[in-house]
Amino acid sequence: MLLTLAQWLQTLSPEFGFFRVFQYLTFRAVMAAMTALLIGLAFGPWVINRLAEMKIGQPIREYGVQAHLAKSGTPTMGGLMILISLTISSLLWMDLSNSLVWACLFVTLGFGCIGFLDDYDKVTKRSHKGVSGKIRLLAEVAVAGIACMLILQRTGTGLYLPFVSGQYVE
Repeated sequence: MLLTLAQWLQTLSPEFGFFRVFQYLTFRAVMAAMTALLIGLAFGPWVINRLAEMKIGQPIREYGVQAHLAKSGTPTMGGLMILISLTISSLLWMDLSNSLVWACLFVTLGFGCIGFLDDYDKVTKRSHKGVSGKIRLLAEVAVAGIACMLILQRTGTGLYLPFVSGQYVE
């Protein structure tokens, strides 16, 4: 069984009382955000320089606003850096047994893959068009549909009432 960083630190709580703080979801969420930020700050400049060296730039329409032409050659696929830092941070701090977190990570990575394919298509074809809107929308609906099935398997279809603990309508 794989243990996340937070679960491993929780095992130390009987000896060191401070480590009980790792069982709180809010603390782990803040630590995950801080970890993702630090990963992004540490590797961000290297990734941006690498993308600039590879000349992976966003094509710009010739007939558009003239001021927009200055953006030609700006490195694209920077979202890849964000997705990598977010995924590493989530895997370090999340509860691996919680299917809702896996569904959220699936949607994030699924939409990230769609964006990557769109950018990749723009770069390889040297066109500003990328993947068509219909195909992107179809892929996004498929990812969202799979995530909905994962969530419904875990939670059911009951409507939970806000501010009333444990009460729901079938």
